[in-house]
Amino acid sequence: MKLSKSTIRIFGLCAFYLLYMFIGAAVFSSIEYPNEKQIIEKLKAKRHEFLQKHKSCLNDSQLEAFITKIVSANNHGISTIDNSTVEPNWSFGQAVFFAGTVLTTIGYGHVSPLSTGGKIFCILYAIIGIPITLILISACVERLLIITNRLYDKLKTLSIFYRNNSTLNLKALTYTHLGLVFAFVLSFFFLIPAAVFSSIEKEWNYLDALYYCFISLTTIGLGDYIPGDKNEQPYRVFYKIATTFYLIIGIMFVMLFISVLTQIPELNLAKLLSLEMETSNDPERQLLTSDTPTSSSYSRQIDEDDSLSVNNIHPSKY
Repeated sequence: MKLSKSTIRIFGLCAFYLLYMFIGAAVFSSIEYPNEKQIIEKLKAKRHEFLQKHKSCLNDSQLEAFITKIVSANNHGISTIDNSTVEPNWSFGQAVFFAGTVLTTIGYGHVSPLSTGGKIFCILYAIIGIPITLILISACVERLLIITNRLYDKLKTLSIFYRNNSTLNLKALTYTHLGLVFAFVLSFFFLIPAAVFSSIEKEWNYLDALYYCFISLTTIGLGDYIPGDKNEQPYRVFYKIATTFYLIIGIMFVMLFISVLTQIPELNLAKLLSLEMETSNDPERQLLTSDTPTSSSYSRQIDEDDSLSVNNIHPSKY
């Protein structure tokens, strides 16, 4: 059985993906492990020092049990640092933030349901909510693309891009349009928000805040930086809710940039893996796919106006 070119490319991509993942793991390990080892040694020294000071009333196993409980509570977002009044993890503002991270699949993991009922509800909530979120974001991106297409049409009128319909000028126009969309998304959803977060979060520098924005809007959600996680944070409820809306809108605009990027044929790498491109170049396959009654392609009815076509429904810019 002869494999198609797209299938071979997919196998090649899978191999590259695994290699990329393993190389990344090796680099992360080589960078982070020495630092982790140093921190562990310091903690062991502190623990030994603490036991020496209190060995008359505390033994190693008791301290181990106490530390285990503290770490377990901290992993679920429960703070035991001081005796001051602490806002519950499941106050309305915190719950909105948690719901937003579930629906967008960011899932920081710093707070999670502990009760059986909460876990069951979280599963059902995500099953219904995640598809709705994807549909909503897709619909909004589709409408935002209309605005970016209008920008493209406006740029077309500039003589510096559109002289004699030359391919070179059209390419310059296309990449300028992509660059403007990229600059907008980068500025308003990464650079400026990072400045805002670094000014609000006293323990974050600008790089920390920019790192948080990237990790969140790409839905990686490592959970090592969480805005509004300090109990003394002023207007914490409002801050959490505002951050939730920032995340949803930010993901939407990241998807918009990806959509604009994939509209450029030479940058749409997914086409290299698609069977559709091979079918379009193979007359026999094209005949089979166009004549079968199960084909999803648009077909004109007998009494339908000739002016209606797929091209008129979804015009291609590039």
